[in-house]
Amino acid sequence: MRLDVVSIFPDYLAPLDLSLIGRARRDGLLDVRVHDLRDFTHDRHRTVDDTPYGGGAGMVMKPEPWAEALDSVVASGDSGAVPHLIVPGPGGVPFTQALARSLAAEPWLAFACGRYEGIDERVYEHAAARMPVTVVSLGDYVLNGGEVAVLAMVEAVARLLPGVIGNAESLVEESHEDGLLEYPVYTKPASWTDGGVVRDVPSVLLSGDHGAIAAWRHTQRLARTAARRPDLLPVSGALTPEGLAEVELRPATPGDVGELLTLTHACWLKEGIANETLRVPAMHETVSSMAASLGEWQTWVLRSGGRLVGTVRGRVAGEGDWYVGRLGVAPDLQGRGVGRWLLARIEELAPEGTRRLVLTTGAKSEGNLRMYKKAGYRIVGRDDPVGTVELAKPLRR
Repeated sequence: MRLDVVSIFPDYLAPLDLSLIGRARRDGLLDVRVHDLRDFTHDRHRTVDDTPYGGGAGMVMKPEPWAEALDSVVASGDSGAVPHLIVPGPGGVPFTQALARSLAAEPWLAFACGRYEGIDERVYEHAAARMPVTVVSLGDYVLNGGEVAVLAMVEAVARLLPGVIGNAESLVEESHEDGLLEYPVYTKPASWTDGGVVRDVPSVLLSGDHGAIAAWRHTQRLARTAARRPDLLPVSGALTPEGLAEVELRPATPGDVGELLTLTHACWLKEGIANETLRVPAMHETVSSMAASLGEWQTWVLRSGGRLVGTVRGRVAGEGDWYVGRLGVAPDLQGRGVGRWLLARIEELAPEGTRRLVLTTGAKSEGNLRMYKKAGYRIVGRDDPVGTVELAKPLRR
C-alpha cells in the first residue's frame, strides 16, 4: 500500500518510522511519502494561509499551494492511478473500525493535514475532480491540525494489512471488530497480591474448558459494551413511559436466560462500582443459576423491537410481604422513567393478601434510593447483607 501525507509539519509524521509501522515500511509492505506543503508556495515567506473572507477569527489555508501539492501527488502515480484522499476534520464522517478495514483494501491513500481554521473549500472541489475525497473525523472534538489524526488513522489502517501484525489471529476479537468492545484479558500470575489485596484471575480462564471460556468472554464483551459504550448496542428507539404501551412485558422463559444474564451483569456492574464492592450476587450469576431462579421468582422481561431492555421480579417473602428484586434497565435507556414503570407493574402483580412491598438496594446506590423514595418506600433495615439497605412501603389497594 502507498500512503502520501501532505503537511506543513512533515516532522510530525516521524513516528511512522517506529514500531510495527516502521518495520512494515522497511519490509516494503508500506510505501509512506511525506510532503511539505510549503514546497508548493512561490513567495519569499512560503505563505500557506490568509485571512477568511466574511471576517472572523483565525486564518484559512490558501487554495493554490494545496492544489499544486495534490496535483503533484496524483502525477507521481502510475498511469491512470489516483489515490483516495482523506482529509481529517471535525465535520467529517466518523472514523470507525469498519472504515479502517475499507481503507485497508485500497492500494493508495493520500492524507491532507489541515491547520488553522481549515482548508479553503475550493480545494475539496479541485480534488474531487481528480480523485475520491472523504472528510473523516477522529472524534467529536477539535485538534490543532490533522497530523495527530493521520497518525492514528495510518496505524489503524496499516495494521490490518497482511504481514504487518505477526499473528493475524490477534485481530479477530479486538474491540469494534463486530460492534462490541473486547473482553478483559489476564496473564500470569494467576493470583496477584496487590498491596495486601489478593486479585485472582477469573477461575473460568484457568478451567481449560474452551466452550465455557468463549461463553464467558462473550458475556464480558456484552457487559463491557453496555457499561462503557451503550451507544454501540442496538438502539430501542425513543423508549419512554408513554411509549411502553407498544412494548412487550411478559414472564421470562428459559429462552430469555442468555440475554437476561447479560442485562443483569451490565446493570449490576454499575451498582458494584457505586457501592465499591464485587460482592453483589447479581454480578456472579451464571446461566445455570439464572435459569434456576426462574423457578424461584416471578421474573418478567421487557422487550422493545425484539431486544430485551428491562427486567424485574417478585416473590412472596414472609407473611404478607411481596419482595421486589432485580429491577434493571439497559444502561443506554436509563433515566427515561422505564425503571419507575417496571416498579409500578411489579407492584400491581403482588398477589392478594399482600400488605407490604419490600426490596433491597445498595446503601450507596443514590439513583435507586431516590427513585424508591419517590415511589413511597422508606428504609426499614440496614446491612443485611452488608452494604445494603432494606426498604418497604404498605400496599394499598
